[in-house]
Amino acid sequence: MNWFWIGLCLAALAACLGLWVVGGPWVAARGEAGIRPPAFWWPWVLALAPWCAPFVTWRMRRALQVWGPRAGLASHWEVERWLAACVLAGGCGAALAGAAALMGNVPARIGIVSALAGAGLGFIWPDRILRRRAAGRRLRMMRELPFMLDLLTLCVEAGLSLPAALHQVAGHAPEGPLRQSLREAAALERTGMERSRWLQRWAEQADVPGVRNLVSALAQADRLGMSLGPLLRAQAERQRSERFLRAEKLALEAPVRMLFPMVLCIFPCTFLVIGFPVAVKLLDAGF
Repeated sequence: MNWFWIGLCLAALAACLGLWVVGGPWVAARGEAGIRPPAFWWPWVLALAPWCAPFVTWRMRRALQVWGPRAGLASHWEVERWLAACVLAGGCGAALAGAAALMGNVPARIGIVSALAGAGLGFIWPDRILRRRAAGRRLRMMRELPFMLDLLTLCVEAGLSLPAALHQVAGHAPEGPLRQSLREAAALERTGMERSRWLQRWAEQADVPGVRNLVSALAQADRLGMSLGPLLRAQAERQRSERFLRAEKLALEAPVRMLFPMVLCIFPCTFLVIGFPVAVKLLDAGF
């Protein structure tokens, strides 16, 4: 019976692969021209998106509007397509959990529960990836901010105005998520948006405390007519000291983080290596 279910699962997998090979180019051709599919499952996302559109809520739209720019999500990821990706991941999770339950010859009730659990975990998996990517991107921005502030200070002290200095930094700073977010925000100025508004938009999308402090300081300096050179230099020094404090905090947390794997993995193996010869000698002695 187990071989029957294994063969059935393999046949279903082969059918899915055949459908993808045959129907993938046709579905991809219906998408927008000039957009390169991010992965082999992109045709399936495009196919499921129209069916998922009626189930999109305003909470989903708001969540993707907030977390999408923070994670650097591409512009062609609409809410319907994101929901389709979640549904596709949920289906894959249910299929894998159900196949494992069938191969394990477990009761039908446990198999159904396993499939439902796999579907739930698969459905939330893209959201977890998005938030984790946003957190990693945020850490990279925090590391890149001091150097970008140094470049901005250099441009301002060289005689450039603040808008020109921001555009120079957005165009010539080292490649990274902070430069990308600043370049996308600075592009809004060409649409007629005021500098204060697109700077505020940049701070909201970056979600970095240092960027928020910089935007607030620039707005205050603009209102009070303060000199920007000393202000930007002080901001750069502050961000550099905060980066050092974060590194020092992580270094102090390292022994605590190493304690769990040492207790769980290293110590039992050490005790086993030490205690096995002793146990053998005791058994040979008649204990």
